Amino acid sequence: MNGILHNSLFFGVALSIGTFILGTMIKRKCNIFLFNPLLVSITITIATLSLLHIEYSTYNESAKYLTYLLTPATVALAIPLYEQLMLLKKNVTAILIGIASGVLCSGVSIFIMALMFGLDHTQYVTLLPKSITTAIGIGLSAELDGYVAITVSAIIFTGLIGNIAGDLICRMLHINNPIAKGIAIGTATHVMGTSKAMEVGEVEGAMSSLSVAVAGCMTVGAAILFQWWI
Repeated sequence: MNGILHNSLFFGVALSIGTFILGTMIKRKCNIFLFNPLLVSITITIATLSLLHIEYSTYNESAKYLTYLLTPATVALAIPLYEQLMLLKKNVTAILIGIASGVLCSGVSIFIMALMFGLDHTQYVTLLPKSITTAIGIGLSAELDGYVAITVSAIIFTGLIGNIAGDLICRMLHINNPIAKGIAIGTATHVMGTSKAMEVGEVEGAMSSLSVAVAGCMTVGAAILFQWWI
């Protein structure tokens, strides 16, 4: 089976897209937040690979074409931001402080968790990029000599939480301002959270898009400092 699928250029692409479409259909039919399309897609993909005894490397080899789209997809987030450019100019100071606070909170929380669970230096730096987009997080983890595969898993898990419950958490904490809500979701849960923010509203989506890029740059600088703490 591995040999046949290894020769297929689009097995991984077909499986990824097919499971996501199925997840979207399930979400529309059931309308339950736990049936998030991304979560359903990941679950079905893992189950399929396990049942068919397909190595991850085989799947990844044919799914890499989707990975190439990560960078242009991230750049495309600038479009809704451009549409809200005037709003950004009016609130630029508050926005930058909000993003910086989120980045600092993420780094401190990882540091505290590392102390609580006795993580070593490599494990610690592996988790530092958990709240930034995969395209940046992979490079940062490799630069810090972390476990890149675990970093990717942490980024995906963080993004899933934001996509599934980001808006709900904001409402529970009475964060009603669309700018604040977008900044919070984007800074904490990167692109996957941003896709949810775009569903909530145009302003939330634009501010979340900005947060993804700015938080990514800030995290690179912050991680270089945080890495020496353990």
